[in-house]
Amino acid sequence: MTLTDTDCLVSLQKVEQASQRLRGVVTNTPLLQNLWLSQTYGANVYLKREDLQVVRSYKIRGAYNMMASLVPARRAGEIVCASAGNHAQGVAYACQLLGIKGYIFMPAITPAQKVNKVRLFGKELVEIILTGATYDDAFQAAKDFCDSRGGTFIPPFDDLAIVEGQATVGMEILRDASFHIDYLFMPVGGGGLASGVCSVFRQLSPQTRLIGVQPQGAPSMYNSIRQGQRLTLDTIDSFVDGAAVKCPGELTLAICRELLDEIVLVPEGQVCEDILKMYNEEGVVLEPAGTLSISALKSFADQLVGKNVVCVISGSNNDITRMEEIKERAMRHQGLKHYFMVTFNQRPGALRTFVNRVLHPEDDIIHFQYMKKNNKEKGPVFIGIEVKEPHDVEAIKSRMNVEGFNFEYLNDQPDFLSLFV
Repeated sequence: MTLTDTDCLVSLQKVEQASQRLRGVVTNTPLLQNLWLSQTYGANVYLKREDLQVVRSYKIRGAYNMMASLVPARRAGEIVCASAGNHAQGVAYACQLLGIKGYIFMPAITPAQKVNKVRLFGKELVEIILTGATYDDAFQAAKDFCDSRGGTFIPPFDDLAIVEGQATVGMEILRDASFHIDYLFMPVGGGGLASGVCSVFRQLSPQTRLIGVQPQGAPSMYNSIRQGQRLTLDTIDSFVDGAAVKCPGELTLAICRELLDEIVLVPEGQVCEDILKMYNEEGVVLEPAGTLSISALKSFADQLVGKNVVCVISGSNNDITRMEEIKERAMRHQGLKHYFMVTFNQRPGALRTFVNRVLHPEDDIIHFQYMKKNNKEKGPVFIGIEVKEPHDVEAIKSRMNVEGFNFEYLNDQPDFLSLFV
């Protein structure tokens, strides 16, 4: 799909109509200055707190706007959607408010907290089907089911009514801001939020620099914009589940390509680090996708000094059981946890040599597992080490070479590590 600049601007009249439709349904979430981030970057950093939304994410805006706009015959039938969690909650809540029967397909790996919330918001009007390993798997299953039953599909991003609903986030930001916004950072998955917000800002605040942010492990919009065509990723890291999409929308790609000033990638480890910082410093619990815009600030630090900056915080639907994984990824990203496959010669004192001559007294062994038990000459051992400073790992590698330990460094092999940690 190719669009002109004019086509890419979602009608402000339609966005205003969506705002009226959503009145009494969604919360006009606050735009709050964050003093800690402002001090960190020498800027005035404001957070658009969609994590405080009625379903703890912005997704209710687009879902309700589309469903409330359906013709009576469609509203009397069934609706179907696919979601990694937040869109599902928005659709479920809209089903309850509008009295519509809904079938919601979610990836089998969806955190239990999100699944339970969908049940809470949808009550008896919603049936949940867990299927597939990714959003895209659930999407295909949902489409097939919908087609077979003649229902109405409610897409998470690739529909004009969805985009117009999400655009109300941008309208609220501009209404609540008593200052010129120099930079606006927003998360990007399939592109519904970014498409809507960018369209509003291009018409009402054209000088604002608009930055989209995707996770490094799921760069579907990033790659598609750079290549000038809609691309589908073969594999993705689903950790930032709210933005882990293999292929962007056709409509949303066209809009984002025209209106975003830049789209950047942030490592999942940086997202984890910032989730922990926001919790420890601010007492704010965010989901991975909801942290993307904050995580992007680090790459723009030298450009933000003295500027007015807004970050869209898209959601807070996190599962407490993920905190160990979040801490693990954060520490690897910070260079404080390192994993090796080390070959130990089966001679007396080999382990003692490793502990006394390879490790520093402040280094901690956090994982130790023999991989073979039937080789009397030598055996590979999976070892995890926690260090005090990131550069300490280079000294460990050097001392292993001096002491004659053959090893393979594993931190850059996340698929392998997932089998152990």
